[in-house]
Amino acid sequence: KKAEHWRRAIEELRRSASEFAGLGKEVYPLLKFSYDSLQNETIRSCFLYCCLYPEDYGILKWDLIDCWIGEGFLGESDRFGAENQGYDILDTLVRACLLEEVEDDEVKMHDVVRDMALWITCEIEKEKRNFLVCAGEGLKEAPDVKRWENVRRLSLMQNQIETLSEVPTCPHLLTLFLDFNENLNMIADGFFQLMPSLKVLKMSNCVNLTLKLPLGMSKLGSLELLDVSHTGIRELPEELKLLVNLKCLTLRWTFELNKIPRQLISNSSRLRVLRMLGTGLLNFHQASEDSVLFGGGEVLIQELLGLKYLEVLELTLGSYHALQILLSSNKLKSCIRSLFLQLAGDATSIVDATAFADLNHLNELYINKGFELEELKIDYTEIVRKRREPFVFRSLHHVTIWRCAKLKDSTFLVFAPNLKSLVLRNCHAMEEIISVGKFSEVPEMMRHMSPFENLQRLHVEDLPDLKSIHWKPLPFTHLKEMGVRACDQLEKLPLDSSSAKERKFVIRGEADWWNRLQWEDEATQIAFRSCFQPYS
Repeated sequence: KKAEHWRRAIEELRRSASEFAGLGKEVYPLLKFSYDSLQNETIRSCFLYCCLYPEDYGILKWDLIDCWIGEGFLGESDRFGAENQGYDILDTLVRACLLEEVEDDEVKMHDVVRDMALWITCEIEKEKRNFLVCAGEGLKEAPDVKRWENVRRLSLMQNQIETLSEVPTCPHLLTLFLDFNENLNMIADGFFQLMPSLKVLKMSNCVNLTLKLPLGMSKLGSLELLDVSHTGIRELPEELKLLVNLKCLTLRWTFELNKIPRQLISNSSRLRVLRMLGTGLLNFHQASEDSVLFGGGEVLIQELLGLKYLEVLELTLGSYHALQILLSSNKLKSCIRSLFLQLAGDATSIVDATAFADLNHLNELYINKGFELEELKIDYTEIVRKRREPFVFRSLHHVTIWRCAKLKDSTFLVFAPNLKSLVLRNCHAMEEIISVGKFSEVPEMMRHMSPFENLQRLHVEDLPDLKSIHWKPLPFTHLKEMGVRACDQLEKLPLDSSSAKERKFVIRGEADWWNRLQWEDEATQIAFRSCFQPYS
């Protein structure tokens, strides 16, 4: 009986909004059971906010929580308290089966639940919520701006809109999602000037949005979150200095961004979150003197030191010297979540990875173009002497190292017990990922180490000298995928028959390499035969 109700409800919801009348009698009791059972208004608001995303869309948890904080849903005064509250709410919604956990860092809303949430916002609580959701509908033009007038939350995500040429009047608009309009190449000057209440503005993955942002953004006096990550913008306008309430600025993977005016960052005195992972990579060492990116990030660090409320920092640095300046500040060390070291032109041959131990919240580490880099050094005896336990990189989940032609190993990763993904590319001198020789200096530590216990993805590519991932078999209890390409000397994987117990993962590689592999025993070979998928 209940399944029939759901099916009929879905059919009704798929029809036009004019046919929503009468739906309540059929679906309302089913809907209200889960919705009204949520503990408070905060959780209900957070749940309904998720319907702004397209159907079956994987929502990054931290990104969603950024938006909840920007909207003012989460009441904690400090960032870490608000984040913890956000993760608790996500757990509550997952347990209530209103959200599904896709990965450790992603959730999604089932299409049936999303339709129900849309129904609430359109019918039951229309006056209070007032959503306009056109996400993932294949639109080539934005809806008539007259429809925007009384809307509080508007999502035009994942469409094919090319231009936003009209200037809408949106006195009540709090959230605007424009993400994943990959054809969007023009936003009219003045487009944002009549949105005085806007708090959350997301334009990520609008890859054809180039040059600079439209004029008139200084009118967004209430804006707390601005996200232009994965866009082609090349400079930020001076007028962003006038966004006096800006607390979260996300510029992740804006490769072509090479001009951020000086004092723009330092003038954002309320900034709590700055995400600049991969920012300006294509032109990093050609940044002009009037940009904070000049000097490999050293100018930027000086501006960051003056931000009183900064709590979360993702940073791209262009030299080891810039890194050393960063590591001299206890304030900035406590903020770092993600770090990208672009070492082209840097003559440093040894990077002291022990220093990363003071980055207690470091989650992502990227090292690129360390052409002279030979060693990521760890002072093992110092770690043993100073610390009661050796796992100094507990928060480190994602590591990518590529184009470090002289690097021989990445043994420091044994101190990252929660590592989830590891990518190593174009490191032509790398012979071992974990070096047994380095551990022989501290045998008392080897007893406690079981590297890659939480690893989910391992990818190695173009490591022509690689002979060993690890010197003995590992359990790989969480591994989902292993990829090996152009590693001709890697003749044995750290696997035995127990590595496959109760778990199957995919091993991708070239067929010739797979056929040459040596195995611990025949049982191991048989156990993993079905796991192999050749690269096409």
